[in-house]
Parts: sequence; C-alpha cells; structure tokens
Amino acid sequence: MHHYSLHNKLISKHQHGFLSNHSTCTQLLECVNDWSLAIHSSYSVDVAYIDFSKAFDSVCHTKLIKKLESVGIAVNYYHG
Repeated sequence: MHHYSLHNKLISKHQHGFLSNHSTCTQLLECVNDWSLAIHSSYSVDVAYIDFSKAFDSVCHTKLIKKLESVGIAVNYYHG
C-alpha cells in the first residue's frame, strides 16, 4: 500500500508521518525553517495547530474502506 500510495502521488512529498526518514521531528524542523525564512523576508507568519489524535476514533470505517478501494487500494480486514 505504501509503494502504491507514493507511486500514484496519493501522499505528498511534504508528508512526514508514515514515511521512511520522516518524523514529527523532521516536520518540526522543516516548519521552523520555513517560518524563519518567512520572518527573515519580512513576511508575517500565522500558525494553527490541529490535534488529529482521535480522528480515526470517529471516522466511519466502512466509508474509509470504500474510499481506499476506490483509489485502487485493496483492503483486507478481519471481522472476528
């Protein structure tokens, strides 16, 4: 699924989670660098923090599976 997502450009090159050599730390470093460059160039910087930690607790998994399958990702799941 990972290779498929990258190959079909379903994951942005700016994504840091779930990619090799990318993490929340590399995301933070890239953001701080971008903010510093903007401030140095006299641009204003606005930052909004959004907590998605519980996002998948409320998503309809049936709809999520259908969406994944609609872009060609086969989903194998077990209902026990």
